[in-house]
Amino acid sequence: MSQLPPCPKCHSEFTYEDGGQYICPECAHEWSSAVVAEIAEAGLDVRDVNGTPLKDGDSITVIKDLKVKGSSSVVKVGTKVKNIKLVEGDHNIDCKIEGIGAMSLKSEFVKKA
Repeated sequence: MSQLPPCPKCHSEFTYEDGGQYICPECAHEWSSAVVAEIAEAGLDVRDVNGTPLKDGDSITVIKDLKVKGSSSVVKVGTKVKNIKLVEGDHNIDCKIEGIGAMSLKSEFVKKA
């Protein structure tokens, strides 16, 4: 069985193919194989909470208090982070936050500064 692409809208891995269309059962988003080729050609397609595309080196702002796993620290809303790096996976932003250190963040909890 070939690997189907994740949903570009909600990033669900449970997509299926129907004719020439891909369909996400979780958010009901439909897209064509041409969109998949476009995304693969462009590299990582990471977007912030507003849908603005992010790229390596961008600055972002955290939009929600985030608990740091394994610590009592919290990344406060409004924290600015400079020079991000985009990576594959669920937590698709690697960065260094002053006072906390290296972290991985989800793009759904940030906006481009």
